[in-house]
Amino acid sequence: MTRRIFLALPLSAAVSSAAGKMRALLIDGQNNHKTWPQTTPLIKRWLEESGLFAVEIATTPPAGQDNSNFQPRFADYDLVVSNYNGEMWPEPTRRAFERFVSEGGGFVSVHAADNAFAQWKAYNEMIAVGGWEGRNQASGPYLRLRDGKWVRDETTPGTGGHHGERHEFVVEIRDPSHPVTRGLPKKWRHAEDELYDQLRGPARNVDVLASAFSEPSTRGTGEDEPMLMAISFGKGRVFHTTLGHSPEAMHCVGFIATLQRGAEWAATGKVTQSVPKDFPGPDEVSLRP
Repeated sequence: MTRRIFLALPLSAAVSSAAGKMRALLIDGQNNHKTWPQTTPLIKRWLEESGLFAVEIATTPPAGQDNSNFQPRFADYDLVVSNYNGEMWPEPTRRAFERFVSEGGGFVSVHAADNAFAQWKAYNEMIAVGGWEGRNQASGPYLRLRDGKWVRDETTPGTGGHHGERHEFVVEIRDPSHPVTRGLPKKWRHAEDELYDQLRGPARNVDVLASAFSEPSTRGTGEDEPMLMAISFGKGRVFHTTLGHSPEAMHCVGFIATLQRGAEWAATGKVTQSVPKDFPGPDEVSLRP
């Protein structure tokens, strides 16, 4: 597996990709989810199995080490995917990433990547809502489904970020007209995972593509919570999936297909992939080995 570790030297050359494939940079290196060394290869695998992407991995230094040379050349890529939740990137890297997305680059935030960078204003605008790392009412509203529409709850106090017990749950498509979700079953069962709830953030320029009901019986909120989101940031497109806590959850065909479709949309603005025949329905999880 191709991995570039940023310990002393910045990225110095463009990614070489197979003819016709888009270039994707997958960032990892720190994450409170200790399974990231197992989930990063799965993200890479699923993106490359779509036939659309050549993926390179950029790994930050471990927590507590100097990361000043972590300076990927984002402009060399069509897409950046984050499996990262850790220390703040250096300021030049943050500014370069903001330029990349705002000028039209694609970005995909996977699961705990929405925990990262609570104090980075632009990043929180990119992901719309996030959790943990000190997020609270000052970080922005909750998104709540009321009478079939998503509204900004700016009055309810509380922390940002929570999940109950891991379990299988049904994901419900809320915008079936979006390229990412067009043609998918209205409801499909996802493998055992963390169902994120109470996420907070700027919540602007966001289309909630799919949600899941956070069951009180599993210590949830009793609310429909955003699971898949499409966000615009300047000229750029962001696909935010809260799914994918563990390798097991990432073997769910629902996770795989929505990741692949969300990545293509973020990079190009369209989706050319057909819905896989093994995509789950509402009653049974569908897994790939």
